[in-house]
Amino acid sequence: MSQMPQQAALSQCPSCAEPVESGDRYCGACGYDLSVVSAPPQDHPTLTMTGSAPPGEDVAWPAPEPAGSGAPPEAHLPADLPGTDSGGRPLTGHEHGAEQPAGSGVRFDRPQEPDEYPLQAPDPRLAAGAAAPPDPAQVCVACRAGRVDGDGYCENCGHAQPRERDHVERESGPVAAVSDRGLRHHRNEDAFAVGHTALPDGSPVALAVVCDGVSSATRPDDASLAASRAAGDTLLAALPRGAHPQQAMHEAIVAAARAVDALAEEPATAREHSPHQNAPACTIVGAVVTSGLLVVGWVGDSRVYWVPDDRGAPPARLTEDDSWAAQMVAAGLMSEAEAYADERAHAITGWLGADAYELEPHTASFEPDRPGTVVVCTDGLWNYAETAEEMAELVTPDAAVRTLHCARVLVGHALDGGGHDNVTVAVLPFPAPPQGAGSA
Repeated sequence: MSQMPQQAALSQCPSCAEPVESGDRYCGACGYDLSVVSAPPQDHPTLTMTGSAPPGEDVAWPAPEPAGSGAPPEAHLPADLPGTDSGGRPLTGHEHGAEQPAGSGVRFDRPQEPDEYPLQAPDPRLAAGAAAPPDPAQVCVACRAGRVDGDGYCENCGHAQPRERDHVERESGPVAAVSDRGLRHHRNEDAFAVGHTALPDGSPVALAVVCDGVSSATRPDDASLAASRAAGDTLLAALPRGAHPQQAMHEAIVAAARAVDALAEEPATAREHSPHQNAPACTIVGAVVTSGLLVVGWVGDSRVYWVPDDRGAPPARLTEDDSWAAQMVAAGLMSEAEAYADERAHAITGWLGADAYELEPHTASFEPDRPGTVVVCTDGLWNYAETAEEMAELVTPDAAVRTLHCARVLVGHALDGGGHDNVTVAVLPFPAPPQGAGSA
């Protein structure tokens, strides 16, 4: 149970220091009321412990002031007495007898700290598992100052940054292709696939597929990429199994059409689709070259040209466009020059996509009687070299052995001509060279 605090007995009068007896209520000398308890003194420690006693002995505390000395005990501030650390050593600056700053009121019981501290070496165990610093922000290629946002535009000057597909070059054995965004479009909506393999009898075969996205449709760049990959993979799988190249080309175009159709069902297409846009769509053209056979296939207005090494022999265009202009010429309603001069010339009548008419892949096979070069391209090139003769003048003399160089030259010609469209070119030598031979 709790108790009330009891008042301590006084030995002398707090007022005049006259001795008093126990039980006195008033001082006999001055009449001071001894029942009044004075306020407790301020909490200033008077002594400090200066050390620890040896084991087994009691700590020696300073003796109390003798009673009846006639004056209250002297009060000491904490800074007035020497101190020691935990080992009994005098504190720095406070050795016995050392002069203390007057009236500081602060006990300096630790050494003065330096202005700077040495950094501890990193723990190699932690460094090994530390996370890598984040990649620095991409800087604009135009102003060299702004940060590029997630959409590929500079936050400072608004310049669109180059994308991965803006310029693509690839070689596969003897065949090579180059694709470029051009100078007027904000993205590259073309795509291609190139490859080489062997037929069941071990003879070499090379292939190229070029697709051109329909700009008025949703996600044309995704459509061309999906179609080219599907067609290329189908050819590389069917030819080694012994499928006839022309049948394999037909199957490749059908597979490409299905890949593009599937894009229309994806959520990304649904978000971008609007009443004035069609489902993802593209054109396709491809070529397969063996040791004695040249097969082409297409839907749309991308083309294949044949350029013999003997420039005295005539070159040829091996495909017919699925376009308004081609229909006008075929019907005898307009000459080729008149049809392609019309603003409706490039309106396509055949394409791959969920909104397309009934799929009708075109395929054809040829057996050239001499070596030459096969050029597979989008209209981004043939707009600047429409006839077979014009194309033959651009194909480099060593195109059959330097296919990548030739593809670069052809793309460069389109860019020099204005680069109004995406441009993609694949170059294959005929006949297909033995395995191991490639572009020099």
